[in-house]
Amino acid sequence: MEFAEMLKHITSRVHAHDFINATISQPRLKSSAIKRIKLKPITIRNEYMIQAEYQYERILKHENITASQFDDKIAMYFAQFKQAQIRFTEEQVHVQLSKKNKVLWKATPAQKTIANLTHNRQKKYLLDEHKIHPFLVRLGVQTTDGKIKQQKYDKFKQINRFIEFIDDTLHHLPQDRTIRILDFGSGKSYLTFALYHYLKIEKGLDIHVTGLDLKKEVIEECQQIAQDLHYDQLEFLVGDINDYNEATTIDMVVTLHACDVATDMALARAVRWGAKVILSVPCCQHELNRQLQAPALDIMLQHGLVKERFAALATDSIRAEILGLVGYDAQLLEFIDMAHTPKNILIRAYHTGKQPSLQQRERYEAFITLLHAEPFLAKELQL
Repeated sequence: MEFAEMLKHITSRVHAHDFINATISQPRLKSSAIKRIKLKPITIRNEYMIQAEYQYERILKHENITASQFDDKIAMYFAQFKQAQIRFTEEQVHVQLSKKNKVLWKATPAQKTIANLTHNRQKKYLLDEHKIHPFLVRLGVQTTDGKIKQQKYDKFKQINRFIEFIDDTLHHLPQDRTIRILDFGSGKSYLTFALYHYLKIEKGLDIHVTGLDLKKEVIEECQQIAQDLHYDQLEFLVGDINDYNEATTIDMVVTLHACDVATDMALARAVRWGAKVILSVPCCQHELNRQLQAPALDIMLQHGLVKERFAALATDSIRAEILGLVGYDAQLLEFIDMAHTPKNILIRAYHTGKQPSLQQRERYEAFITLLHAEPFLAKELQL
């Protein structure tokens, strides 16, 4: 099969909606930024299109291609790549191209398949959106007949994202006794109630959850809701995490949007308690912004907006590194989509007790020296 004939054969079958998916690989140039391309048909506003997923070294990018654009795109792809696996409705094809574009086309029959043209498959949430959850009704996220309110759908997605993180922690928590959880800065407590509901009601775990906040009226309202829902192992108290001394063992510490060094206070307290799990969404990281002195970064730091964002990202990176130095496996993860809030980084840390290597310590020291940083968390943990 000639190169031009191959392109015509593929495009004609795509236009005939005989196409299921394809993976195009083996870049002709080792320096190619794109390592692999995946193609699949979709419909957007009733228009048949091909979605391309470009796989780079560390990220994915997507492009939706119209039928009229596809012929040029597929020719460009095969000018850059040497191999493809293509699935048609009743055929599987392997394509291999030589340097001179000699085509090896190997087709084998396959069981008939119908393309799924859905662009956005409905996400399956851990909290079923078609089921009535009393706490969501009481908090105004669901109607009494179980429908998610349109204006609260982003909050519902945020709650489910948080529940996914909670679900991931289960094997790190004790199985032979009551699990003690402390939520500092619980505020209106959407996520506190979600955490309790998921672990206690859905999973049937033996837990005791304490929500702490400095706003008395908010705490009183949350306590009333907990009583009305008969959440007997959920309590809300007015107070600061540094003043909370009612327990010697805390298994999980959750801190959401604690401003500036209040996040560090909560992290330090969690470490001293030996918490198995830490989940923290920081907020308002001003400490490093005030300290930054790094001439090598002046091209960035001369711009106030960039300096603010850099300081926030560096602060959370330092926090994760410090947790790694005191026996935690710490990761920075996206909490919710950036479109909803810029404060979307979650620090997730699991206690391992692992001692840091000399290289880890040297890397940390080099970074804070570069920035002239004196992290509050490091002082609290006496690093």
